[in-house]
Amino acid sequence: MKNIKVLGSGCANCKSTMALIEQVAKEKGAEVTLEKVEDLVEIMNYGVMSTPAVVIDETVVHAGGVPDRKKVEGWLAQS
Repeated sequence: MKNIKVLGSGCANCKSTMALIEQVAKEKGAEVTLEKVEDLVEIMNYGVMSTPAVVIDETVVHAGGVPDRKKVEGWLAQS
């Protein structure tokens, strides 16, 4: 199971990123825990300067903008 966090203030792109990850996980039958992180201090602790950002198992894999579907599928396909 992958532990995924979406870092961001709650903007439209952050919400789109959450929805995309949820949709792809459901389609692929991937087991994930998905968490939204809006606390600025916690976001900065990951070294992220642009949001939305995606953290998988405590590793930042994306920052700045909504990731494309292929990228999300790739993240969820990795074991």
